[in-house]
Amino acid sequence: MSGAVRTGSVSSTGPAAPAPARRRRWLLAVTVLWAVLLAALTWTSVRDDPPTVREQRTLDQAGPVVDRAVGELARAAGASTLLELGPARIAAGCRVTPFADGARLRREVGVLAPDGTERSVLDGLAERLPASWRAGVASGPDGPELYADAGEFVAVAGRPTGDGRVRLTVDTGCRPVGSGYTAPPATGDGGEAAALAAALRALDQPVEAAPELVTAPCPGGATARTARSTAGPTSSAAALAPLAGGTPLLDNPPVYAYRAGTVTVLADLTPDASRLTATVGCPG
Repeated sequence: MSGAVRTGSVSSTGPAAPAPARRRRWLLAVTVLWAVLLAALTWTSVRDDPPTVREQRTLDQAGPVVDRAVGELARAAGASTLLELGPARIAAGCRVTPFADGARLRREVGVLAPDGTERSVLDGLAERLPASWRAGVASGPDGPELYADAGEFVAVAGRPTGDGRVRLTVDTGCRPVGSGYTAPPATGDGGEAAALAAALRALDQPVEAAPELVTAPCPGGATARTARSTAGPTSSAAALAPLAGGTPLLDNPPVYAYRAGTVTVLADLTPDASRLTATVGCPG
């Protein structure tokens, strides 16, 4: 009969529909479990593994690496060639990621390199640096350039300044700030303060009771030191010639440098202002 109703069949839109909902709940549970596992693995990696990218090393963690690198550069330069240690310069406002601010730390080292010797000076520095730094010298657009890796993603570079010196730079790149950089303790005196005071008096400039002191740890345990002072305008280095004994290390106006015992005195003398430093390097 055409009007008979068949039994045993169920409409496709009937009670069997909850299966997709169960599948979605199962997929959600798997996703949550995977997220928890991934978070646990990430935490374990951060806790136990060494950093693999610069962004994992904060500025306070990188600071000691920078200071030790400055000491290595001072040792490689040698006490008779090292001119000065630069203070730490922190530049804030860079971006570690699109969502996180950071800062970079830079320090510089000045080394004597009379005109025409820049390449040999940089080659000698590269040879005396630790093998792990993989230091080398290449030809750049403005002359020879030293490059090296001090470890922990801290870069070292060196270039001539065109006035009888080369400038070596230690740079962290942009990092998370963390607790911030703390400079090495500056205590004691290696004779740099007295040499600086003598230079200031010779130039008829006031002598600071406590000039700025910049230090770096030498590889052997000693400390390289630079005393710094800014004075008034001085147009000539002639007054420093007696302190240099007539044999300056560098006489390339406005730059003048000489040795006073174990101390190297460097003067940048301009009609606007004068900057003087006195430096004691690393032994050996």
